[in-house]
Amino acid sequence: MDASRLPQDSLSSGHFGWFSIITSVFVTCLIVSNIIAVKMVSVAGLTVPAAIIVFPVSYICGDVLTEVYGYHQARRVILLGFFCNLIAVLAIFGGQILPGASFWDGQAAYERILGYTPRLLVASFLAYLVGEIANSYVLARMKIATKGRWLWTRTIGSTLVGQGLDSLVFLSLAFAGTMPVVELTSAIVTQWLMKCLYEASATPITYLAVSLLKRHEGLDTYDYQTQLNPLSVGD
Repeated sequence: MDASRLPQDSLSSGHFGWFSIITSVFVTCLIVSNIIAVKMVSVAGLTVPAAIIVFPVSYICGDVLTEVYGYHQARRVILLGFFCNLIAVLAIFGGQILPGASFWDGQAAYERILGYTPRLLVASFLAYLVGEIANSYVLARMKIATKGRWLWTRTIGSTLVGQGLDSLVFLSLAFAGTMPVVELTSAIVTQWLMKCLYEASATPITYLAVSLLKRHEGLDTYDYQTQLNPLSVGD
């Protein structure tokens, strides 16, 4: 299907049940990754946030959404994820400021694990928007340029750009001025490479998911006419 969008009533019908499932997985991975990112872990001698185990899955979901349903629909899901994450953050903050019961002694632990500083929140939200939308945009444009061939070049190429921007924006905004430039640069490159390797290793799974969905949904969307405004949901 050569289209920049799906019919207006398509996603409300049973025909696109898989779209809802992928969207749910995408949003879940996003919210969970922000919660567990507070823990730093050691992987192959490298120190990275625990979110490394689940956050790249959101990029895989983004690739599948863009490849099958198009940039227009993927962009809507990305913005939906942003607002769902905002709700989660506000709910967690609300729970933090509510007075605890007289017998409850976990306030410090709650704030340590679930508390967010304004700087980290801004860095996280901006990095998410920039990285995810860049990933989806690059994949959509590469699909047109390659005439739908060589899916692996699109998934890996878009990941290199999206994850690179995500790591650069988040770590720069979150830690600039608090750690040496050399260490900050090393952390950016390390996270970028690990996320890209993660998604590259999942390429066979992406191929399988895309193939099954294209057959099941009867879709193979090309974004020839899609408006490129990253914050638009109505075009």
